[in-house]
Amino acid sequence: MEIYFDGKKKVYANVNGYTIKTDQTLRSGGDGEYPEPFTLFLASLGTCAGIYVKSFCDQRGITADNIRLTQAQNYNPVKKLIDQVEIQIHVPADFPEKYENAVIQSASLCAVKRHLKDDIEVNVRVIRN
Repeated sequence: MEIYFDGKKKVYANVNGYTIKTDQTLRSGGDGEYPEPFTLFLASLGTCAGIYVKSFCDQRGITADNIRLTQAQNYNPVKKLIDQVEIQIHVPADFPEKYENAVIQSASLCAVKRHLKDDIEVNVRVIRN
């Protein structure tokens, strides 16, 4: 992964042949042209859960066309961090009730969610060219 800058507050990442573009809001000195990095982080949690739900449905021959997920975050003003994320799986009336707990479990297996731990070590260092 290579991270680089493209004017004002734009920060891009090249990842496996894709360019992920981020920016800051106008209020934060950016152009508001792309999502903020933290917004992408939160979206990665919901989209990761989503692919697990989609795979669960695919494996059982259940169409996912009318299934969607919504996500909400709770901001803790004391910690100044998000301390809770709720993901809701909206299913149509004909979704098999017997699979409700299993689809929740499936979404909970999301790799992004499993990495939300205090013990992940992130090392940052400078490399001179």
